[in-house]
Parts: sequence; C-alpha cells; structure tokens
Amino acid sequence: MSEKTLFTRIVEGEIPSDTVYEDETTYAFLDVNPLAPGHTLVIPKAPYERLSEMPPAEAADVFSVLGEITAAVEAAVDADGTTVALNNGEAAGQEVPHVHWHIIPQFEDDTARPIHALFDGAELSDEERSEIAGRIRDNQ
Repeated sequence: MSEKTLFTRIVEGEIPSDTVYEDETTYAFLDVNPLAPGHTLVIPKAPYERLSEMPPAEAADVFSVLGEITAAVEAAVDADGTTVALNNGEAAGQEVPHVHWHIIPQFEDDTARPIHALFDGAELSDEERSEIAGRIRDNQ
C-alpha cells in the first residue's frame, strides 16, 4: 500500500487520537464519530486492509487485546453489553482500508440494537446451508 491509511497516520502520531492502548502490534483509540460514549476502535499497527491478510500470530495478538479492551470499555462507561464488529471490505461497510474492530457500548435503554437486529436475515433451506458449509470447508 503506497499511501498511508488514516489509521496509520494516527498510529504514527501525525493525527491526534484519544489513545486507550498501545503495544508492539496493536493500537486502540476512541472513535471520533462515536455511536455511543466509549465507542473504541482496535487496530493492528500494520495496515492490513482485510482480516485474511493478517498473519495468524498477529491476529491472535490483536484479538487478545480486543477482549481486554472490551471489558475496560464496558467498565468505563457502565455498559450493559457491547457490540464488537469488524466490517471486512468495502461491501461490508469498511470505510477505512485498514482492519479495525469497533467496540460499541450498549445499554438496556438504547435505541441502537444488536447487529442481528439490523438485518432481515437470509431464508435458506437445509440443503442450501449444507452446500454453503461444504464450499466454506473447501476454501480453507
């Protein structure tokens, strides 16, 4: 990737952020357009565009931190729960081409709902699900 992503510029200090965590592989900061108080982004420092591009050991490091930060966010804003989401690719709503997880605090009286409330869902027969499961296994 020739041009730095917005998130790379944040990691490098070119753009200020409300940083909540940093180590060798992972960086976490508050979203500047939060969906709820405490909305946090967790990213690998390296600018992988898609999750499948991340080396497994690095993905494991980031995911481990993601769990810790999720608990810290919930405690910090007294959230009843959190939605943790990754938009993987532009078609999935990824706006910055740099892998990032959203930690979005949820509260009992929220108007924001869990992620499956956003979709009507796909109606699939048992045969269609079985065929798709087989294709997923074949593509690993």
